[in-house]
Amino acid sequence: MNKAYLSLGSNRGDRAGNLNKAVNLLGEWAGNISAFSSIYETPPWRMTDNVDFLNQVILVETDLLPGQLMGIIFRIESIMGRIRTSHKYEPRTIDIDILFYNDEVIKEEALVIPHPLIQERRFVLEPMAELAPDFIHPVLRKNIARLLVDCEDKSVIQKSVSK
Repeated sequence: MNKAYLSLGSNRGDRAGNLNKAVNLLGEWAGNISAFSSIYETPPWRMTDNVDFLNQVILVETDLLPGQLMGIIFRIESIMGRIRTSHKYEPRTIDIDILFYNDEVIKEEALVIPHPLIQERRFVLEPMAELAPDFIHPVLRKNIARLLVDCEDKSVIQKSVSK
């Protein structure tokens, strides 16, 4: 069984409901959700939009290969109204990223694992550290707790009361 850490975020509509729906669909189509972090309220990262995100990290135990998992993620995002454009940082009903897939390193045109910006994003590191502070980043060779300490993103991240 493969272990994939996924980051989920939403800053449009019923943000908590969007996360919940995405988690449920991932559980149905991708595998068993064996752990999930608290939900965090986070400022938009590299966006001019000022609507805060709700973010969460989950651990999925899956039989899917990375490309298959990505296909399920795109399907869920599409069903939930995400429209991918050429703009990288824009508001969205749901955003799902594969952070890690086991301890594999994959560099393909359409798929890069581990996600290349993990170490720059407090909104990813904080919930990831809640789940797996000792997980070693297979490229940077540092654990998540260390990456969080070293992160230059000083955004204020708070646990949300929404579940």
